[in-house]
Amino acid sequence: MLFAALAGLSGLVWGVGDFAGGKAAQGAAALPVAWLSKLVSLPLLGIYLAATYQPFAATAVGWGGLAGCFGVLGMILFYRALAQGAMTVVAPVTAVTSAAIPVVVGLISGERPPPLRLAGVVCALAAIALVSLAPPRPGERVIVTGRLVGTAVLSGVGFALFFVFVAQAGDLANGEPGLWPIAASQLGALLLSSLLLVSTRPTGWPRGVSLRWTFLAGPLDMTANVLYLLATRQGELSLVAPLAALYPVTTVVLAMIIDRERVRSLQIAGLVLALAALLLVAT
Repeated sequence: MLFAALAGLSGLVWGVGDFAGGKAAQGAAALPVAWLSKLVSLPLLGIYLAATYQPFAATAVGWGGLAGCFGVLGMILFYRALAQGAMTVVAPVTAVTSAAIPVVVGLISGERPPPLRLAGVVCALAAIALVSLAPPRPGERVIVTGRLVGTAVLSGVGFALFFVFVAQAGDLANGEPGLWPIAASQLGALLLSSLLLVSTRPTGWPRGVSLRWTFLAGPLDMTANVLYLLATRQGELSLVAPLAALYPVTTVVLAMIIDRERVRSLQIAGLVLALAALLLVAT
């Protein structure tokens, strides 16, 4: 099915962008990385808009701007949660929250996927949790606090609301996908992060290698947003969002290849479940 391919591809691209963003945030503060990544993606967004022009849809743009604000807040909170504690705790909580909420919203709104596809959704949620369970780094102490879990949950809620509002914007785009919601999303995220920059004046701007990773993360994240919007025009939110939220799979594979990170057996099981989820939902 086309929606499953688009959703899976968006998760793949998001995963590469997330890996690049994580690399950038290792050498710079989260807020400057998020702001600059949105800024450098604007030229590519202009090309996408020109190539797929559709009439302006004000209502869809409003939902898209709202999605962008929640999405960038989720990104900032995610990096902040990683700074507070181990990825072993933060990544599964954030990823599962971001995937589960759109499923609930879709089902409440009246979506009724067949049982086989719902089984694929369950596999996707389990895969996200298992793949995100990165092993602790040597000498790292995993300390779970209420504040850490709360920040991770709020990050997941921000990402989930991005999924929901982009899907809503796509539904209102005059019967066509249109990329105006994504343009509004990028500009909304850029505006909100600019206000946060002015009010907090953080230090630690990306430089050198961190800057190069930032320039890679921004266009990839925006491209994944476009693919997700197109997927929501073809399939139901309760099916599209969990597949798009499989982005940790790509991040883990890249960490294996580039960083030579050790993979746990549970993560391998998660990779298998991710494949099963794609196959079941696409059936």
